[in-house]
Amino acid sequence: MNKGDLVDALAASSGESKAAAGRVLDAFLETVTAQLVKGESLTMVGFGSFSVGARAAREDRNPRSGETIKIKASKVAKFSPGAGLKSALNPVKK
Repeated sequence: MNKGDLVDALAASSGESKAAAGRVLDAFLETVTAQLVKGESLTMVGFGSFSVGARAAREDRNPRSGETIKIKASKVAKFSPGAGLKSALNPVKK
């Protein structure tokens, strides 16, 4: 599923127009991005949490030349699924 497919699905399930669903999705993505840029997390109970993690600087090898290169430290976005999402993915069989 890509962004267009997601907008179509949101519009169909909410009864809103595709344009309105697209605006809501864009606003959601902008909000999540803004929170992460500020270094804050975003938690949606039952679904999951978005947070910022740190990746340390390290040395690696260029596969083409074999030369050692330095990779700078960076921030990365992380997602941790919540209990509701985990249980939806792994239903208990009786």
